[in-house]
Amino acid sequence: MQSLPRRFPLGLVATLALVGGAALNQSTTFTDALPRPVASPAAMATAPVVVAAAATPAANPLSKLGVGTAAAVRSVLTSAGDLREKIRWVPVNHSGEKVMTPDAASRLLLAKAAAERAGLEKVGLNYQDVYGLINAETSWVPRTGMGKNGTRSYGLAQFEPATAKGMGLKDPNDPVEAVYAAALHMKHAAEWSADKLEALKLPPQVYAAKLREGVSIYYNLSWKGRRAWDGVNTASLPEATQRHIKNTAWGAQRASYLEEKLQAEGGVAI
Repeated sequence: MQSLPRRFPLGLVATLALVGGAALNQSTTFTDALPRPVASPAAMATAPVVVAAAATPAANPLSKLGVGTAAAVRSVLTSAGDLREKIRWVPVNHSGEKVMTPDAASRLLLAKAAAERAGLEKVGLNYQDVYGLINAETSWVPRTGMGKNGTRSYGLAQFEPATAKGMGLKDPNDPVEAVYAAALHMKHAAEWSADKLEALKLPPQVYAAKLREGVSIYYNLSWKGRRAWDGVNTASLPEATQRHIKNTAWGAQRASYLEEKLQAEGGVAI
């Protein structure tokens, strides 16, 4: 993920006092679907592994959260620590190594909480979009990546250091902070995308798809790279950016599928 232009003074509440509610790029704090260098076991053994030990292994994080409303998120998850305690980590094989990832229910929980806290509904996005973007960044496997410019990016959301600092993100390896920061960045991306699309007068369905293209472009490209997009020339953008758009859309569909599956198995979505 690319750094923010200096004119964006974004403030992120690093402690996330109230939590209610994909890029092949660069930042020192957050990364899916596309191949990336995997962090070494030593680097991976940070907060996520500690959380895994503290989580209740048998409980479904969604099973006690009631009906699917924003109020359920706010009433049950009143703090970042509250949310962390709900996360379950499971081992998966990635690029020949065993690494830890949040289970399906925990991923949905993180995405929903972040979307609610960031107010994504105000810009036409939802928790599926958050899930999809993290999927495109890292497939929900925390890792260290590196962009073409040699800048490293860290964690689930693959933020570069400068971007993370500008948003107040202190620990890109903290899943709660990382996913919320990604959702907040997506909100700014959607506002930028909407400005680009305003003059095109697109039908609602086309507009929604183009808005999401813009979010991936904003997240995936540098400030200079973003300027090339005019809302209709997506096919001329770098192949990696087009792949990010597709992986994000696929991930959003995956989120809907997982929620239906969890509900069928007795988990109640929030």
